[in-house]
Order: sequence, then structure tokens, then C-alpha cells
Amino acid sequence: MCYHAFNGAFRHYVCVPCRLSFKGSTWPIRRHICPGCRQPLALAGYDFAAPRRRDTKAWSVVAAVLAEGLTYDHRPGCGCSRVPSYRPRTRAQLRIRRRAAKQLGLPLSVTLARRDAFTPESRDE
Repeated sequence: MCYHAFNGAFRHYVCVPCRLSFKGSTWPIRRHICPGCRQPLALAGYDFAAPRRRDTKAWSVVAAVLAEGLTYDHRPGCGCSRVPSYRPRTRAQLRIRRRAAKQLGLPLSVTLARRDAFTPESRDE
């Protein structure tokens, strides 16, 4: 069973340049467009917690996570039995994961999803 199907959760959409976030799943239009800059909104996931609008450092971390194709879903898909996913919240955590990706020769998206950036691959799950 899907966790989000039964708790009434909505997807979060964000516009990183405008630093806006919106929540909704049943919009009357198919494309979600930012009302400020008229660009398409990025899907951030069900469990996204938007930083304050004036916190540009936190929004830069959100931009890096979304640019790697990750979302803020603690329970991806119907994986209700999986451990919650990790996403960095600060620029320091992002720097550590970028350094780990370089040293280990892994894609940045893999190290961004790890709770500990330097753990072996077998301990990710």
C-alpha cells in the first residue's frame, strides 16, 4: 500500500529562481507554471519543507538536489517499508557530499541521497 495514497498528501512544486513553493495534486492545468516568472515548476516531492524565501543559502541546496533529479520523498513510490531518504539541508552538507562524490568516483545524486557520504555502497539501504 502506498503511504501517500491514504493520508491525503499533496505534491510540492517549487520555483527555485523565485524561491516559491506550491502544494497541489489536482490542478486544472497539466503544466505547473510559476506565477512570478512564468517558468515551469519543478516537482519537489511529497515531503518537501520549503526554506524561508530570504534564505538564499538553503534554496541553493534545494536547487542542487533538484538539479540532480532527486525529490524530497521520504517514501519513494509505494516503498512504505523503506527507510526514509536523506537529503542535505545546509551548504556544508552539500560540500561534503560533493567532495565524497569526487573522491569515491560516484555520481553526485548517489552521495546526496546518503546519510553518511563516505559509507560503502552496501550500507546505503
